Amino acid sequence: MATPEPGRRRALVHLPFAVVLALVAIAGLRIGMYHWRQGAALIGGALLVAAVLRAALSDEQAGLLAIRSRVVDVLSYCGLGLLILFVALTIIGGPLG
Repeated sequence: MATPEPGRRRALVHLPFAVVLALVAIAGLRIGMYHWRQGAALIGGALLVAAVLRAALSDEQAGLLAIRSRVVDVLSYCGLGLLILFVALTIIGGPLG
């Protein structure tokens, strides 16, 4: 299998961060449409996706998701994602949908 040319490889490095950013953008749209619980749950899910991508990819492939060491990044993304999901799903006072 041929390796991608350098320009394409540089673009692929940003793909994991772009996926997470797209999920956060969708969450922002849901929050803007007054479905704040769905939006908050999507943000929590985006952080969990970031944790999985950071754990699965090498430091070079993770791109902008790699901030600290792999263990610290994964624990931070998981912790914040689970905390946001917990808050979004347990606050009473409105429908989830």
